[in-house]
Formats: sequence, C-alpha cells, structure tokens
Amino acid sequence: MTTANKITIFRILLVPFFIVEVLNYVGHGEELHRYLAITAFLSASICDGVDGYIARRYNQRSELGAILDPLGDKLLVVAGIVLLSLHHEEYLPHLPLWLTATVISRDVLLLLGLVIIHYTCGKARVKPHIIGKAATVLQMVAVCWALLKLPVRWLHGFALGATICTGVSGVIYVFDGVRQLSASPASSPAPKQ
Repeated sequence: MTTANKITIFRILLVPFFIVEVLNYVGHGEELHRYLAITAFLSASICDGVDGYIARRYNQRSELGAILDPLGDKLLVVAGIVLLSLHHEEYLPHLPLWLTATVISRDVLLLLGLVIIHYTCGKARVKPHIIGKAATVLQMVAVCWALLKLPVRWLHGFALGATICTGVSGVIYVFDGVRQLSASPASSPAPKQ
C-alpha cells in the first residue's frame, strides 16, 4: 500500500461525507453544512493532485492506484454533479441536466467498453488524454462554483465547457477502444472448418 494509494483511499472516503453534508444543507439550510461540503470537496480535489504527484515523483504507480484514482475522481465528480442538478434553488444554484446526462452517459459507455475489451482482449489499456483531464477539472470547477454560490452566468459557461470536453473525451476513448478491439486476435473472423 503506497502513500499515493492511501491518499486516494482517503479521498474516496470523503465522498460519502460530502454527499451527507450537501443533503443536510439543502434539507435544513444551515450554512455549516455547506462549508463542510465545500471543505470535503476541495480537500478531495486537492488530494487528487497530491496523490498523482506523489505517484509520479516517488515512482509509486501501481495497478491498484490505476483503478482507485479514476474511481475516486468519478465518485466525487458524479456525486457533486448529480446532487447539484436537482432543483434546490432555495439554497444552491443547479447544474444543467445536459451536463449530468453527458457525464453519466460517457461514464456508463466507458465502463461497458472496458468490460467488453477486458472480456475480448484480456486487458484493457486506458490512456488518459488531456481533454479528459480538462473535462474533470471543468466538472470540479462547476461543482465548486455552485457550492460557493458564485455568479450563475459563469456556472453555465463552466458547465458548457465541461459538457463539450466530456463529450469529446468520450469519443476519443471510444475510438481508442475500437482500435484495441480491432488489434485483438479475438476480433478476427473464425477460420472455416
């Protein structure tokens, strides 16, 4: 268990706390819950950068980390986007449903693709792209912006940027998956008997 993996696990454990605090805030309107939700979200977001830096700097990359790190990102961001896409205008601005639909659709599509590639090829290789990282950053910024109750016009701009980057990264990952499937001997036609 590397230091980077321990930080990633801590980040994953912050997600349920974040969810509970957002739900408490929109249920009761007590500002303490919003501050705790913001603290949990920002802490998890900062830990995302820290665990990546430690893994690269101290050569602590591992197969476990390759699974846990994107899982931690997805849990945090999807939880924030789903919670903030619900209508709680009395307390928080809401994120547009088209962002939520794009993020969830891409992640479900990627998960299905990974299962198919793993079953067909034996091992799926996921190479992160800069546009995927940009999508994650913009998604995190949109969630933070809403939690901080900053001007809504900017929130929709961040949401639009996150949606575009998410969609483009999804297309890139689909093409990469098709390439992996095409290169696999399992995708060749069966010889005639």
